[in-house]
Amino acid sequence: MTTGTHTQEPSTFASKIINKLTGTDVPVSSNETPQATLISLHKVDMSNNTVTRTQTKNGVFVGSIDQGTSSTRFMVFNENGDIAFQYQTEFEQIYPAAGWCEHDPVVIMDTVHLCMNEVAKLMTAEGFALTDIKAVGITNQRETTVVWDKTTGKPLHNAIVWLDGRTKDTVAQLVEKSPTKTSTYLQEKCGLPFSTYFSGVKLRWLLDNVRAVQDAHNDGRLAFGTVDSWLIYNLTGGVNGGRHVSDVTNASRTMFMNIHTLKWDTEILDFFGVKQSLLPEIVSSAEHYGNIVGGPLAGIPLAGCLGDQQAAVVGQRCFNLGEAKNTYGTGAFMLFNTGPKAVISTHGLLTTVAFKLGKDVAPVYALEGSVAIAGAAIKWLRDNLGMIKEASEINTLAGSVDTTAGVYFVPAFSGLFAPHWRDDARGCIVGLTQYTKKEHIARATLEAVCFQTKEVLDAMNADAGTDLALLKVDGGMTASDLGMQIQADLLGIAVERPQMRETTALGAALAAGLTVGVWKDLDHFTTAIAPDVFKPKIEAKDRDERYASWKKAVERSLNWV
Repeated sequence: MTTGTHTQEPSTFASKIINKLTGTDVPVSSNETPQATLISLHKVDMSNNTVTRTQTKNGVFVGSIDQGTSSTRFMVFNENGDIAFQYQTEFEQIYPAAGWCEHDPVVIMDTVHLCMNEVAKLMTAEGFALTDIKAVGITNQRETTVVWDKTTGKPLHNAIVWLDGRTKDTVAQLVEKSPTKTSTYLQEKCGLPFSTYFSGVKLRWLLDNVRAVQDAHNDGRLAFGTVDSWLIYNLTGGVNGGRHVSDVTNASRTMFMNIHTLKWDTEILDFFGVKQSLLPEIVSSAEHYGNIVGGPLAGIPLAGCLGDQQAAVVGQRCFNLGEAKNTYGTGAFMLFNTGPKAVISTHGLLTTVAFKLGKDVAPVYALEGSVAIAGAAIKWLRDNLGMIKEASEINTLAGSVDTTAGVYFVPAFSGLFAPHWRDDARGCIVGLTQYTKKEHIARATLEAVCFQTKEVLDAMNADAGTDLALLKVDGGMTASDLGMQIQADLLGIAVERPQMRETTALGAALAAGLTVGVWKDLDHFTTAIAPDVFKPKIEAKDRDERYASWKKAVERSLNWV
């Protein structure tokens, strides 16, 4: 197995950002790594459950559990990295109060088992042996916090979802407690500012507000983890010998891990008032965590694990210094590969582990810009306002008008993430007139995602001292040609979309397949299929004027709570 640090020279953009931020002298080359892409498959929609099946003669497969914010799916890839089988189901979002969001951890596990069982039925019906699945990888919604009782294996509270904003006061208390009285007090150590976003802050809230969690902590019965930990624990046996682990990419989102040593930091834990005994063991993104216990896939190794955005980095093959990708899901997340060095941003970005593909392999780091609400804004139009019946309808509505007619939508439902980090922001729609129609609001929703991405890209360019010339994209929203053209127009650079867009699930499968030897190295996949490239079509003056209006709208969203 080889590592993610290859021999190809970094791009000019990469060289400048690393030179500027680290003081090193990285050689400059105009050679860019070609983007590998794969063929996407036809999907058959079955209500809220989606089954995908295609014929394949290949009898070697790798599975991938993709546990997301609004749905769970199990995908099986063949040796060529093509999707062979898939089952997907949505699950309930729990909103106990304004700005709060929870998931039932038991329901999460139920959906994982459902998806694996249904795919097992499909494979068996096609005549394949389930032992043809050589390993399973996991990718998951990050930061979402699960707590359970070690003695019973049962959750002590609903999972607090990554976009939940209830911890605003907890953040203020932590800032006040810090010697510097700033949100960046621990950022040099853990790569993250104090924010409602991260798992450590959510755990502190649970310890302060939920008696069952307090008692379990005091008694030494408390187990904490992000969703990957919960899945691996249960899939490997739960209370009957299940492993309590978390891979480095997920651990790097807690605030508890030292980003440089990749170990739990005792000084940080003391600051938060958290016992190390409740934390999972930190492991790499590609190793054998244990075998699946029970069910039709019993005995198959769990052998890869990455947080969803880092899995997309692997799936997009951003293995080289200076490559960047943006994933559009519930939120939007741009990651920029900074190589073997953890670089601390000065412009509101986060430092995170991109991947560590093996126990004895060096980690690769990234700078990240996180947007809380992207696809979730479209879901809000559908579920809360009833403006559309299916998410795909937004393209028809938005495409029926040429502009938003001066309407701007800032979807700060639980605050604004990068580069603002403002938990006092709330959603607003501005510029409404009697002329405004739902079509304008639909287009403003697509533009909102693209404007937020531009803000993150601007921060990345500021850290670099030069401008990124190309953005690789993936995720559900990239299926919209209109949305991607708007993105290219507002960024002023080319946007590149792979033909195979399930890069998150593929990334986890790649990690698992590398571990068990299905694939020998990171360069296994090649394709002659060219990606879709969207180029800007509007004038710079138009772009600048619209961006200035967006900035005014963002100002209107601040200081609400």
